Amino acid sequence: MPELMKGIYLTAHGGPEVLEWREDIPVPRPNVGQVLVRVLAAGVNNTDINTRIGWYASDVTGATDGGEVGEAGGHAGALTFPRIQGGDLCGRVVAVGDAVDLPIGARITCPINLPRTTKTAPTAYIALGSEKDGAFAEYCLVDAADVYDVSASPLSDVEIAAIPCAFGTAENLLTRAGVSEGQSVLITGASGGVGLAAVQLAALRGAVVTGQTTAAKADVVCNAGATSILERGSDPAPACFDAVIDVVGGPAFATLIRALKPAGHYAVSGAIAGPIVEADLREIYLPDITLHGCTYQPPQVFARLVALMNEGKIRPLVSKTYDLCMIKEAQEDFMSKTFPGKLVLIPPQETA
Repeated sequence: MPELMKGIYLTAHGGPEVLEWREDIPVPRPNVGQVLVRVLAAGVNNTDINTRIGWYASDVTGATDGGEVGEAGGHAGALTFPRIQGGDLCGRVVAVGDAVDLPIGARITCPINLPRTTKTAPTAYIALGSEKDGAFAEYCLVDAADVYDVSASPLSDVEIAAIPCAFGTAENLLTRAGVSEGQSVLITGASGGVGLAAVQLAALRGAVVTGQTTAAKADVVCNAGATSILERGSDPAPACFDAVIDVVGGPAFATLIRALKPAGHYAVSGAIAGPIVEADLREIYLPDITLHGCTYQPPQVFARLVALMNEGKIRPLVSKTYDLCMIKEAQEDFMSKTFPGKLVLIPPQETA
């Protein structure tokens, strides 16, 4: 194994200027129960940008590894710098520590939110690329217990790298909301990574899907499985849906609650239109609406996705790929919301 690798350091909370291309990052070595993977592809996500700018507020209790503590903290705890981001991983196993039953050469992926539960914290997790170095480098070190073998999948490396965050989040939202065959589901932000994944997965469950998006992206959403489109900015009709899957938040929250049938389910895992909302509590408790905040992902949620990947039953839309060193351009394109689906970064690859 080489001693050094190329990759992106996050050096502080801030704008794109805090992302630093480096060619002298030490290659980690696996300890007991760990796996070193060569990164084949890494997806671009909101969570990477939110972590970079310090959007996830948390109490700062001090670093434990000698690094500088970020003021706002990371996705699930205080950040240390420098940090290698990247929560969407497709890689190939190149080295393993003791007590690891995984062959060299296996193609793997893992969730972005890695469960670390205890009796007193049943939803505890750490995030790959936030509390733990991630996939924005040539190599990534992960715990074998978090790894899933996708060698059998017919999907490409780029497609697999587009799945963990978007599809993991979407499947978790649908699972928590109890979406099932024949139910009517409204999905906001339906042309984005998570939204488009939720459309595809909800349709796979046999639900009747309405996707909220712009007219320009309506065909993309319908091709993923939506049977109708709600124009972005339009209010849904009241009492129409069994479930609302929301990754947008913001001012539309109250209208989304009203769109639910009695005993309906609202599941949220994003707030790109703003985290502060207003609602009439009577519209929640009188019709027995259930609200689900969805971040922790039980292992069975990602295991279901792995089975679908290996069977070729899901396929993400990847609009564009970039060399890893072009991360600033990729994040700028991501924030523009010009492209539907996912954007994916490709680290430098070994040559024969």
